Amino acid sequence: MAVINQPSGQIKLTNVSMVRLKKAKKRFEVACYQNKVQDYRNGVEKDLDEVLQINQVFLNVSKGQVASKEDLQKAFQTTDVDAVIKEIISKGEIQLSEKERQLQLNKINNEMLTIISAKCINPNSKKRYPPTMIHKALLELKFNVVVNKPAKLQALEAIKLLVSKQIIPIVRSKMKIKVDVSLKTQGSTELIEQLNNIIKSADVNKSETSYSIVGLIDPVAYRELVNMCNGKATLQVLDMAVIEDTK
Repeated sequence: MAVINQPSGQIKLTNVSMVRLKKAKKRFEVACYQNKVQDYRNGVEKDLDEVLQINQVFLNVSKGQVASKEDLQKAFQTTDVDAVIKEIISKGEIQLSEKERQLQLNKINNEMLTIISAKCINPNSKKRYPPTMIHKALLELKFNVVVNKPAKLQALEAIKLLVSKQIIPIVRSKMKIKVDVSLKTQGSTELIEQLNNIIKSADVNKSETSYSIVGLIDPVAYRELVNMCNGKATLQVLDMAVIEDTK
């Protein structure tokens, strides 16, 4: 055990990602390579040797304190190191180094800005804003990006803030959808009336048995439309963010 413990002093904290799990009132840690933990959790990487910097369970990675067999048995009911490591990697909390945290923060921020740019337009010019302009507006609004929340979710939160504050003239771009209604469906007449109230710039196709409508909706109305069509009509999203013609 002492021999295994010695190389722990060689761990470079700027290059290590720690995964931490608390069990039986003790904190257990494993030292992993950057970005490999998510690959393992997603099933992309299956080889533990490619994930781990050291094939060992620690009480404290930075101090090189290795967990004893007694610690493992009490907390995990086994002394099988590989089994314990798999549980820690699968269930534990990823601890990022400062350098890795900043890299992850930059990555999420860039992804978030790209999403906002794709989903929003200037209502006057009908054009999208570049990510740099959106970034400046969010800085002015003191919007904070965090590493432990998906970029898409943060983008939606940022869009709500931007639209409500109007630091720059901005609105969500429309969604282009298609709805097919069978006229044999009970309540089809009422459903078609409701659809016509929600869907704008509509292109309608009728036959003796069906009613098809293609048009634009405000994204906030999408959930309502899903509920409206559930079991009564077929709903398709043709374009998540339409740039309308300025003519």
